Amino acid sequence: MPFKRPATGLAFCLFYLSSYFTNKYVLSVLKFTYPTLFQGWQTLVGGILLHVSWKIGWVEISSSSRSEVLSWLPASALFVGIIYSGSRALSRLPIPIFLTLHNAADVIFYGVEVAVQKEQNSSLKLCRVLILLVAAGGLLFNDPQFDIDGYFWALIHLLCVGAYKVFYKLWKPNSLSISEQQYINYVFSLVMLVFASHPTGDLFSALEFPLLYFYIFHSSCLASGLLGFLLTLYTMKLKSSISSGQYLAWNFLAKVITAGLSPFLFEIAVNVPTACCLLLAGFAEVLLLYWHMNTGK
Repeated sequence: MPFKRPATGLAFCLFYLSSYFTNKYVLSVLKFTYPTLFQGWQTLVGGILLHVSWKIGWVEISSSSRSEVLSWLPASALFVGIIYSGSRALSRLPIPIFLTLHNAADVIFYGVEVAVQKEQNSSLKLCRVLILLVAAGGLLFNDPQFDIDGYFWALIHLLCVGAYKVFYKLWKPNSLSISEQQYINYVFSLVMLVFASHPTGDLFSALEFPLLYFYIFHSSCLASGLLGFLLTLYTMKLKSSISSGQYLAWNFLAKVITAGLSPFLFEIAVNVPTACCLLLAGFAEVLLLYWHMNTGK
């Protein structure tokens, strides 16, 4: 499958890598583990920059009706769950482990296709789902750095990601563009995270963060917000300009680069069973690309 839109695709890979590495640095190295504040900051920056991008003509955001906005709010609630649980999981798990568990969300999506919509699925897709299950389950029993809290939040994360994909497929939001959906997600998430910062204890606990007044913390948070937005922007550009199969190819390349380079910067303990699970997860993604090549989707 030849790569199309190389400039946009390579920029997407760069921002994917940079965003994951920056977030991992803030969460695991600096240990700023207050997700309502960290994700609230990222959604604030993302919302402001998306609004500016709309004003200068980089993206299109039209006035949506109240019913359209309200009908999308369940997806926005799931988006809050995705970023909150993802932040909690990434703070405790190595990036390759996190990405493997994240991919397991497709198992939920596949199950809904088969059980609810009674769609006919190829044996190749079934094989891929089974491989994802084996890879994720294998990590659960063989990860030498097993962290029960990290895996718990990764489970919540993949459930939210899977439910988000299911909602998107069932709802089919033709009336809202990708940028409009993301704008609603940003605004809703910011409001929810701001209100949640007090009952979760993050608001006052963060005041005792030892690096609160250090430049390295401020610059890292600024970079995380900017890179997160750029990743979102180039994701939208890529999805709107190429086929879903081509997007999956770029997304796979970004994941491979990110997972492959992360051990050089962040600690990870890998034994033979864990390495096999990670390779199986990568093979499952290759099967998905192969299926798209054969079906032309």
